[in-house]
Amino acid sequence: MSSSPQHPAPAPMDLSGAVAEDLALYREKFRRRLPKSLDELQGPAQGIVELPLHMAWSGMTSYDMAKPRQRMGLYRTVLHEGLHDDLPHYLNQDLLLQMWPVLRTLVGRTVRAVWEDAFPQLASRTRAAA
Repeated sequence: MSSSPQHPAPAPMDLSGAVAEDLALYREKFRRRLPKSLDELQGPAQGIVELPLHMAWSGMTSYDMAKPRQRMGLYRTVLHEGLHDDLPHYLNQDLLLQMWPVLRTLVGRTVRAVWEDAFPQLASRTRAAA
C-alpha cells in the first residue's frame, strides 16, 4: 500500500524503546517476587519436595534434595516460576548461598541480576568462588 494523504505511511516504531520497556517490565516481575531478606528463606534442606503445578507446569514436580542435580533443578524452577509466597516455602537460605556460584549460571540473566542486585551476599559468594 503506497502512502497518500488518505492513507499515510505508518510511523516507524522505536524498537529500542519498546525492547527496553519490555525488559524493564520483565525485570520488575522478578523484583516484586523477592523476599525482603534472605533470612525469610526457610524451605527444606532435605527430603522430597513436591512443587505445585503453577511452578512445575512443564516438567518434574518431585525433587529429592539429596541429589545435587535435582536440588539445582528445583531451585532453578522456583527462581523462575515461584511467586512471592513460594520463595520462603521452597528455598533455603543456606542452600541458596551454597549453590549460588553454579546456580547463577543456570538461571536467566534477568533473574540473576535481580537477585544479585537485591542481595549483594550472593554476588560476593560468586566472586569468592572464582
